Amino acid sequence: MKLFSISEAAKQAGISAYTLRYYEKAGILPPPKRRQGNQRFYTDGDIAFLKFLKSLKQTGMTLADIQEFVQDGCILEKTESLPKEEIMPSLNLRIKLLSKHLEKMEQQRKELDTIILMTKSKLETYYSLMDGQVEKP
Repeated sequence: MKLFSISEAAKQAGISAYTLRYYEKAGILPPPKRRQGNQRFYTDGDIAFLKFLKSLKQTGMTLADIQEFVQDGCILEKTESLPKEEIMPSLNLRIKLLSKHLEKMEQQRKELDTIILMTKSKLETYYSLMDGQVEKP
């Protein structure tokens, strides 16, 4: 298993090392594993999780919702060691948060599709007014 320094992990995940440290300090990420000398290190699994968090943030999920989503740690790891009844509250919470977020993203997509159609229509109007004097990109 390859281990990554904070700068390597941040680069792999597409975030800054500052953001990674902030997420740790804010409790969005668990405390990092450390090498001798107290240096942080990250695994491929940590980087995959960071990428997921980045995608949630990029699509408009609030840090408060992200923090609530991750508060119980990795559910997939817990499914191997805990009975289903014990992880159900966490699963239900995550389903609720992701469903709400998905609805919001679908609404944003509808709004964006409408804006794209209006923009294309406006461009066509302008091109027709130019009467062929301007080449379409």
